[in-house]
Amino acid sequence: MDKTALKNFAIYAREKLIKDIQDKARLIGITEEGIKDPLPQSTDDLKIFHIGERDTYKISGDDVRKYEKLVKELRKREKESDYKTAYKTLIEEVAYTWFNRITAIRFMEVNNYMPDRMRVLSSGRKGVREPEFITYYRDTDIGITEEEFERLDELKLDGSKEAMDEMFQFMFIKQCNALNDYLPELFEKTDDYAELLLTISYTDPEGVVYKLIEDLGEEPFDINKTGQIEVIGWLYQYYNTVPKEEVDAAVKKNKKVDKNTLPAKTQLFTPEWIVKYMVQNSLGRLWIERRIAMGSNKSEEELAKEYGWKYYLPEAEQVEEVKVKLKKMREDRKKLKVEDIKFIDPAMGSGHILVYAFDMFMQFYLEEGYTESEAAESIIENNLYGLDIDKRAYQLAYFSLMMKGRQYSRRILNKGLKNNLYYFTDSDNINRKQIGYLGGTIGDDARKELREDILEILDLFENARELGSIIKVEKEYDYDKLIEFVKHADDANALPMELMGIEETQEKLMSIINLTKILSNKYEIVVTNPPYLGRGYMGANLTKYLDKKYKNTKADLFAVFMEKCEELLRKDGYCGMINQHSWMFLSSFEKYRERLLLENNIINMLHLGPRAFEEIGGEVVQSTAFIMMKNKLNDYICVYIRLVDFGNAREKEIKALEAIENPDCGYYYETNQDNFKLIPGSPIAYWASERIIGIFKEKPISQYSYVGKGLDTCNKDRFERDWYEVDINKMFNKEKWQPFSKGGGFRKWYGNKTDVVNWENDGQELRNYRNKDGSLKSRPQNIKYYFKKCITWSSISSGKIGVRYLQDSIFGNGSALFMETESISLFYMNSLLNSKVSLEVLKFLAPTLSFNAGSIAKIPLIYSQTHKPEIDSLVQENIEISKIDWDSFETSWDFEIHPLLDESKQGGQVPATIEKAYDNWKEYANNNFAKLKKNEERLNEIFIEIYGLEDELTPEVSDRDITITKIFDDKKDIYEDIKGNQYILTKEDVIKSFISYGVGCMFGRYSLDEKGLIYAGGEFDMSRYKKFKPVEDNVVVITDKEYFKDDLVNRFVEFVKVAFGEETLEENLEFIAASLKGKGTPREKIRNYFLNDFYKDHVKTYKKRPIYWLYDSSAGKTKKSSQNGFKALIYMHRYNEDTTGRVRIDYLHKLQNRYENRIELLKDNIVKSKDPREVARSEKELEKITKQLKECKEYDEKLGHIAVSRIGIDLDDGVKVNYEKVQTDDKGKKYQILAKI
Repeated sequence: MDKTALKNFAIYAREKLIKDIQDKARLIGITEEGIKDPLPQSTDDLKIFHIGERDTYKISGDDVRKYEKLVKELRKREKESDYKTAYKTLIEEVAYTWFNRITAIRFMEVNNYMPDRMRVLSSGRKGVREPEFITYYRDTDIGITEEEFERLDELKLDGSKEAMDEMFQFMFIKQCNALNDYLPELFEKTDDYAELLLTISYTDPEGVVYKLIEDLGEEPFDINKTGQIEVIGWLYQYYNTVPKEEVDAAVKKNKKVDKNTLPAKTQLFTPEWIVKYMVQNSLGRLWIERRIAMGSNKSEEELAKEYGWKYYLPEAEQVEEVKVKLKKMREDRKKLKVEDIKFIDPAMGSGHILVYAFDMFMQFYLEEGYTESEAAESIIENNLYGLDIDKRAYQLAYFSLMMKGRQYSRRILNKGLKNNLYYFTDSDNINRKQIGYLGGTIGDDARKELREDILEILDLFENARELGSIIKVEKEYDYDKLIEFVKHADDANALPMELMGIEETQEKLMSIINLTKILSNKYEIVVTNPPYLGRGYMGANLTKYLDKKYKNTKADLFAVFMEKCEELLRKDGYCGMINQHSWMFLSSFEKYRERLLLENNIINMLHLGPRAFEEIGGEVVQSTAFIMMKNKLNDYICVYIRLVDFGNAREKEIKALEAIENPDCGYYYETNQDNFKLIPGSPIAYWASERIIGIFKEKPISQYSYVGKGLDTCNKDRFERDWYEVDINKMFNKEKWQPFSKGGGFRKWYGNKTDVVNWENDGQELRNYRNKDGSLKSRPQNIKYYFKKCITWSSISSGKIGVRYLQDSIFGNGSALFMETESISLFYMNSLLNSKVSLEVLKFLAPTLSFNAGSIAKIPLIYSQTHKPEIDSLVQENIEISKIDWDSFETSWDFEIHPLLDESKQGGQVPATIEKAYDNWKEYANNNFAKLKKNEERLNEIFIEIYGLEDELTPEVSDRDITITKIFDDKKDIYEDIKGNQYILTKEDVIKSFISYGVGCMFGRYSLDEKGLIYAGGEFDMSRYKKFKPVEDNVVVITDKEYFKDDLVNRFVEFVKVAFGEETLEENLEFIAASLKGKGTPREKIRNYFLNDFYKDHVKTYKKRPIYWLYDSSAGKTKKSSQNGFKALIYMHRYNEDTTGRVRIDYLHKLQNRYENRIELLKDNIVKSKDPREVARSEKELEKITKQLKECKEYDEKLGHIAVSRIGIDLDDGVKVNYEKVQTDDKGKKYQILAKI
């Protein structure tokens, strides 16, 4: 099956149907903006609409009634929300109604299931596009009158495209109405506004029907090839692609998911192999147990193979006592009759799970002696139940099930079978007053009681479209009496007006009573793929209900469904489910997990991990599929297959099958779930060895330390900055900006110190940052620990924890650990948490990649006084090595000098050549890398010994997990074991960082006379620069040729000469140039780097908070239209209100003059030169400079607007605010004069 083609078609069809329906609605005055009344000359039977300056559109007869019904429906929906929402939902509803019907008819005609065996959308003959029922229209039996046939005769005789489309649309609607007799839940009577808004064609190459036939062909619909399960499910999912994207985008803007958007947000088609696993191991297991209880001498494995169930997982070998209990418990299975087994999917979607269950039930029925047609009818009427909040899904599930029945029984569509599928509707559209007129055959007392019951049920279903199957029915009702009550109206005391529409009220009540009964029933089997929706995305109605009814699972809707499915199960019944694996580990589900393990047995599980669904990539959605029995047998051994490490959905399926065939595969586990309670939080840690479980008997880290969260500002833009954005004189020493440790990327021992927070006056502003209602918005937690020595780490990581030493800092909303005993050192804790032992333990405590304070606090601590001195010594060395590395880069506030000029990294003396300095730095850094690795492996060795894990862990550390710099000459030298390490540098990276340092010296940020940060705010003191003077006016021009003697390239060359000496200048420039990409002389390559790439690298280094700003005449233009006419760098900390004016007058205007002079010279050369090649070169250069001059003049106009505004900045506001501020004039208009960041 070509899923790409299915997806493209479904997305296109939705867009096309919506557009065509909107166009049709516009003709009758209905648009997104509102409803225009018909023109005054309209009558009761003729409506005329204005559609252009002179054009009108007319409808008459039945179309007038349909129009009036459409307007009435829109007005009704408008009252419930607003007009735009009403319009959008109605158009969407009409579109999906016709999409469902078109695809359903396509399926039926391909499989020859149409009642009169005539094709509706196609001919079934190669090269013939005219649908069969158009060709043989006189032979159809779809309710066409003789008068209508005569009109069709005229259209057929006409033969034009317009006539044939009119004929097709008329007959298509007739066909849909005729199918109401066979499939009433999908083909509802369309004698309403849905007909009025339909535009359908079989001749239009851009039409939905044409695309369906030509782009998809017949194979996806043919049950003899791919079967309808796949095509129906995938079309439903793909149709929802754009709505889901729209909901996701809204969610990112903090909009909650409501009843209108919940289906699109949560719908996810379950892969077929996972459906088979769940149904085979629940329904199949029940039937195998019945077979064995009835005396079969075959094993469950043999029976499963007999049925062809390759995803069936045989039960683990149990101890004798458990075997006896299981046999006794399963004795009752032999009393089960196949027609009495009830199977429900409470979140059925398009019915994929139900359809596969149908196939399995068919096996059982045939085994019991039923015919195929008898079995098909009984399965639909007696065995299968399904619920959903989405009517679209319900219709498709209903259709899929009926088509499955049709596969086995040719006459099944003629029998008016009752099915047990339902969708939820809110009860607020039911006329409650009319309930008083029901129950005419029942006595007064009973009637009053039943009326109260009905009203109670209506209250339960008030928000049914949002709550769906999780509605709790906590009272036992007499459903037979309720149905009897609803069936009979007492019209003796009612006025005729009061009874209008009472049949509709009765119909709605019957549906809600049946839903209530289904939610009250108990089922042998419950299987589902529930909706996934975190609490933060839920609307108010849903969260309120969960707070009241599902306190232990309210964190996510999938967990709520777990609890609901338990409720739906009979004792000893089986539940199969796929959901997110977070319930297995997170503390938010701990109480539920403890109860679940206490009252139920997990039979088996496929722990899928990430990428189990083809449609979802990455690590965010991590899944597990499992089978659970509603009963608890102590010492029951469960089976788990661990598939988390396999890369994609297909590989996981293959590996699952391998594990079923070969339990010795290495990722097949058997364990007693009672072991889970021995681990703090009772995680489903099925892969834990006896030794690991034994470790948890030791006291946790929390007994010796405090582990917790710190400051959460709740407004990053207002209170937080990168340290290099602000005035350095306002940092540290009780000034405004204080160090703020927030986590950051994976790094061990020391580092990730780039953030500062506004803590002026002991955090007065931040600690009083409040919501509109006066409640505190910021979260300044654990203030007493601020600025104390601790270790800290990033809560969210890629699966590795990096713990760092920290002091003199506020810690953020990540986590930190503070020692509360002097007997154990912080270094010991740092080492333990960075060890492989800790990572192994965290696999059980925090497998969801979230290393929160609670998880870390639970790590068992085994203290070794014997090893403490060596551990402390190694850790201190590791911290020192990591600090040296961190401070070797200018993004550290303790950076002093570039490593190529640092005597401590150059063997005591800086050499004369940059090449030698590079080699020295490379050797120094790589030696430190090797030393740190050696130390980490020794620490692993120590802790593995302390914890007794020699049989489970080895001390080796991958080079990709050493979190300091390692330098390679070229990318091709990077070996496999270090790939992915974010601290790798190449020679090119080193040289670029040296260039950046040089630019810093040009602006006075650094000095060749002093180490450290010289200027980042305050008064600028030129006397601190002797060897190499910074620019006095804070402007350095970048041009593609040398138009200024003191441009950026010449300034940099001067910097290299001063730093390394004049004698080796050319050699050093050649080495620098050789490290950069491009062609040309050394100076040309350096110029090209400054012109094209320097600023991009700078913005990346400073995380989109650049400290050097680029005035760029190409700002706002595409790369293709950019001419590089003018560029100039300035240093943000030296910016003042005259900077823009100075750039314009002293540099831009001068460059324009030089361009003009050059243009005149080139023109003269072209006229005078007799050398054709020279003329060609001059003409090419002339064209280029002319464009550059034009760009400069346009830029001059923008700069002029800004310059006269004399805009100042406040460094406290940070780059993000100031960058916009200096590009906005005093009237609030923005002119893009700086390069985009």
